[in-house]
Amino acid sequence: MAAELSTSINIKEPRWDQGTFVGRAKHFFTVTDPRNILLSNEQLEKARQIIQDYKKGVVSPGLTEDELWRAKYVFDSAFHPDTGEKMLLIGRMSAQVPMNMTITGCMMTFYRTTPAVLFWQWINQSFNAIVNYTNRSGDAPITVNQLGTAYVSATTGAVATALGLNALAKHVSPLIGRFVPFAAVAAANCINIPLMRQRELKHGIPITDENDNRLGESSKAAQQAITQVVVSRILMASPGMAIPPFLMNSLEKKAFLKRFPWMSAPIQVGLVGFCLVFATPLCCALFPQKSSMAVSRLEPELQEKIRASHPGVEKVYFNKGL
Repeated sequence: MAAELSTSINIKEPRWDQGTFVGRAKHFFTVTDPRNILLSNEQLEKARQIIQDYKKGVVSPGLTEDELWRAKYVFDSAFHPDTGEKMLLIGRMSAQVPMNMTITGCMMTFYRTTPAVLFWQWINQSFNAIVNYTNRSGDAPITVNQLGTAYVSATTGAVATALGLNALAKHVSPLIGRFVPFAAVAAANCINIPLMRQRELKHGIPITDENDNRLGESSKAAQQAITQVVVSRILMASPGMAIPPFLMNSLEKKAFLKRFPWMSAPIQVGLVGFCLVFATPLCCALFPQKSSMAVSRLEPELQEKIRASHPGVEKVYFNKGL
């Protein structure tokens, strides 16, 4: 008879060492696995039950270590780490590849006319708004007004950038014109993410010591978290928006696409999808999910509070969001 699974496995942390890029990459390849979006509510609830029971020291009969870790990653893929609420399906990291490959592929195929630019940038920013809200850091609610402001500002910024660059691109080579959607996406990320997470910048995000004891909320930590997310999101989009333009520019001169021009969009979507399968987890892995900051870099009043109540703490930790 197999021995019962130990209750000492630390499932609060990822399975692989998050102090290394390779460990973080393995973690995010699992988190962003598109197959997770096909899981039923029953499977998600079963995973949640296994994890909640295990945290209380209750081990499901016959549960193996691999099954425990599988349940943990299923749980993490669908439930917010700070609030515990079930996340919107298309806002989950497992939906990033299929959603982004479709939207990005279409943005890069239909970029020549103003209506097409308006439509696809609007679709992209609508999706971004959902993702940024779903993967926000902390447990503080965001108001409808804040959501609306961020959404309208980012969409306006992306459309203005795309239309402005499209006007300039008419005077340069067609290849340069293909990079307009990427510039618009980069500009929009710089607007959308800070605005969608403005409450964190204003009121701070929860910070803890290494043992997960909450020490307060810090706006400085929020600034670092949001900067890291903006950088990783722009780099995440880079391969899928930088490599296909060169390939498509060459392919469209070939007889095949001249004969079947309708194949242009599916090929572009496929190329973008191939890039995103690798770029999404690798760029998520650039910075640790449980980010850290020296106490000396926090707000002066927070530094005083921590030094008074926890004199030995030199570094604080926080969830940077995705």
